[in-house]
Formats: sequence, structure tokens, C-alpha cells
Amino acid sequence: MYDKLTKLFFKSHTFLRISALVLAILLFVYVNGEKLQNVRDSDSGNSSTLTSTVKKTITVPLNVNVDSDKYVVTGYPANVKVTITGPAALVTTTSNTQNFKIAADLSKLGTGTHKVKLKETGINKDLSYAIDPSTITVTIATRKTVTLPVDIQVNSDQLPDSYKVGKATSSIDSVKVTGASADISKINRIIASVAIPKDTKSDLSRKVTLQAIDSNGNTVNVVISPSTTTVKVPISHDSNGSSSESKTSSASSTSQAISESDASESSTDSSSSSSASSN
Repeated sequence: MYDKLTKLFFKSHTFLRISALVLAILLFVYVNGEKLQNVRDSDSGNSSTLTSTVKKTITVPLNVNVDSDKYVVTGYPANVKVTITGPAALVTTTSNTQNFKIAADLSKLGTGTHKVKLKETGINKDLSYAIDPSTITVTIATRKTVTLPVDIQVNSDQLPDSYKVGKATSSIDSVKVTGASADISKINRIIASVAIPKDTKSDLSRKVTLQAIDSNGNTVNVVISPSTTTVKVPISHDSNGSSSESKTSSASSTSQAISESDASESSTDSSSSSSASSN
């Protein structure tokens, strides 16, 4: 009798429903257990990545602290390399934002050649760093500014034989030239050089970059303001077949301007000294 009832129970809809419910519960527990484990493994991996120590090298501009109204500095690089080491997240943030500075402090130095150690400001204290180069050698010179005339040089070698060049003109007559005193004294003239292109048969207008050159024709390292000028060159047909004329500017006006500037400064210094003596 018991066996018969048991067989009937297992064949009943109630047993099938209970079995389906138990299987659903077991399947739910298994699937969610796998997901939970995956989440834990993922979180563990992310945490490990964020807290791991990494190293990265970035290039940043070099700041030079100096009285630029009084001195001119040469010999320093425009950029330096900084290698930062620390937690990955912090290294990445610092690399992306570059919210720190590398500087050479020259504020307490005078003229001459100096070896200076570079310093940082703004790097997080949890990061270690190395600057390359860690020191630089710079030359500090007294700054000087003079006003000099612009000379125009026209190269008409490519001009057709039956054409000639008239008097070239510049949009500016003079410029301010700033640099180390020693470099300023080397300047022979400020030139605006224009080359006439081949087969040119009409007036020419060119925007050219001004150059400071010495008596040997070498470029002098100074700052010219403004740095460019527009040169207009009249070109006409020469019915007489005379050779082209090229405007050749004399260097005497530039040399005289430099001499007058030096004389003016000397006079000013002398007057200041006399005034001081009188007091």
C-alpha cells in the first residue's frame, strides 16, 4: 500500500512542481554565485592596477626666473624631461595635467656664466621624480636696446636683361634691437633681403624677415622688433637696354646709430655721476 502511494506521489503534478521549484532555486544560486565571484575578481584586479607602482617620463617647459628687463640669458634648454614614479592613478593624472613647474632660479645671480640646479614646484609628495638634466649652465649678460635703421638688399640677378629695378622701399624705416651688450656692438646693419624671382616683369611686394648681421655677413643673435617688413620693388622695362640697378644700402647709418646710442648712454651715465657728486 505504501509503495503504491509513493509511486502515485512521484507521478503527481505536485511532485513535478516541487521538483521544478527546487531546480530553479539551485540554478539561481549557482548563476549569482558565479557573477559575485567574477565581480570580486574584477574588483581585486582593478584595485591592484590602481595601487601598483609605475614610472613615466614626460617633457615639460623650463621656466627661467630672471630680471628680463635688466639681463639676457643664453645657454638653457627650452624643455626638460621629468621621470615620475608612484601609484599608477597618480602618475597618470600628473602626466595628463602637468600641474607642476620646473624652474631655474637666476634672480640672485649677476652677469657671467653660472651652473644652476633645477627645482620643481607642485609635484605630489607621494611621487618621486628625477629631472634630466638636473643642472644647466647659463650665461647672463647685461641687456641693451638700440634703435637702428633698416637697409634693403635687392638681388636682381634673375631679372630679364631688358628690365631694371627702381628704388626699393620698406614699410618701416627703423627697428628696436634688443640683446646682450656684446652682441649689440657686433651689429653692422639690419637688412631686409629680397631676391627677384626669375622672369619677373612687374612691380614686386614681399614680406621679409629682418636680420641683424655683423661686418662679415654673419647673423647676430638678437631680438628685432618688429621682426618683419614689407618691401616694395618697382620694376620697369628698360628701352635703352641698360643693366638692372640694385639698391645697395650703406652700413654707416647703422654703425653711426649704434655709436650715437653708446655715446648717449655714456653721456647719461656721466651726468648721473656728476649729479651724484654734487649731492
